[in-house]
Amino acid sequence: MTLIALSGELTDAGHRLVQRVYYEDTDFSGVVYHARYLHFMERARTDYLRLLGVEQATLAIAGDSEGLVFVVHRMEIDFKAPARMDDVLTVVTTTEKAGGAKMVLLQEIRREGTLLIAAKVIIAVINAQGRPRRLPEALGQKFRGEG
Repeated sequence: MTLIALSGELTDAGHRLVQRVYYEDTDFSGVVYHARYLHFMERARTDYLRLLGVEQATLAIAGDSEGLVFVVHRMEIDFKAPARMDDVLTVVTTTEKAGGAKMVLLQEIRREGTLLIAAKVIIAVINAQGRPRRLPEALGQKFRGEG
């Protein structure tokens, strides 16, 4: 398996990651525990950054003297239908906005085309001291598919 397959793939719209549901992801009834969807979406966002060539650890300490950190500021989640053990899920991440001091990412989790989860994730861009800072234009272009 190649690293690209492990990290999903970039698409014209953003990023796609395939994730299997394991026993550890479920509650006693075999349904995915609601908090595990946050893990699936975090993995997808991290791999999206990775495939865009963005290394979060490097951004925090390098670049300019301020550093650059992404933190989840707000998340809206609609739970449409449950996933179950052994389901193969596809997590799709697209960029709605990337500029200023925030990014807005839309995420969906699907099973064989059926929408299970729809989420809007607002990411704050901060410096190493925790203060808001502008997203560098070159990074914004990557997220917007312009660079």
